[in-house]
Amino acid sequence: MEEFFIFAALASFVAFLLPWRHRTLAGIAGWACMALYLFAELPYYFSVNNFFYPTLALLSVPFVWVTAKRLRAGDRNVLYLTRAAAVASLIYIPFGYTVLGDWLIGVVVGQIGWWLAALGVNYAMVDWNMFARNGFRIEIILACTGIQSMAIMLGVAAAVPTDLRQKVLAFLLIVPVIYVLNIFRNVYVILAYTGQWYQFLPEIASNGEYGYESFFWAHNVLCELGALVALVVIAYLLFLVIPDLGKMVDALYQTYRDEFRRAIAKGR
Repeated sequence: MEEFFIFAALASFVAFLLPWRHRTLAGIAGWACMALYLFAELPYYFSVNNFFYPTLALLSVPFVWVTAKRLRAGDRNVLYLTRAAAVASLIYIPFGYTVLGDWLIGVVVGQIGWWLAALGVNYAMVDWNMFARNGFRIEIILACTGIQSMAIMLGVAAAVPTDLRQKVLAFLLIVPVIYVLNIFRNVYVILAYTGQWYQFLPEIASNGEYGYESFFWAHNVLCELGALVALVVIAYLLFLVIPDLGKMVDALYQTYRDEFRRAIAKGR
């Protein structure tokens, strides 16, 4: 079911990018499918004690409602936002297929291994993408490559019209920076989990698997927060390179704020 929603979102966003009369309906369908995908993945998120994406799933309901309303009204900034989502989807989705995705995972695995060796860390490879140390194993999957964050930020950069200089600077600011930070993130998580650095609050962090607490705190908490801070900093620098993005975000904030306020006022 999850794959269906992803494919439907991709098809809808591609249709949105085409110049035809029903492109706004296609954009709405794309957003709706992305929200449904988040809800379909809830069992997995809860199984790994990840509460960030379930929160996003809940927030996606009012977000999609307002987005659909403003798209039908022809709101220019919401159209830009939908274009950002469409471009991000076009970048990310191809890596979901085995050949391209496995290639990227293999590149990341090789560079993680290089850094672990450079740090003098002894480890074993029990599979082509699985590190083992001290009896613990970590599998590197597509979500560990940073492609999702890169796709999102490249989509943001493509939201508004830009010149060649802005395009090049945006690419250099996004792809190399996120890629390098992600390599260090993976190295840190492997060291923290296999070294059992964070054996705290098992009543919150445990999923019943021995030693999982260290993975939870390193991967689900500290790295999630670190990634959020990094994306905020990159976004700020991106706004300096592409000033129109800042104007778009400000307009979007006011649009969604006003729509939510009106909805709350009607409910009283």
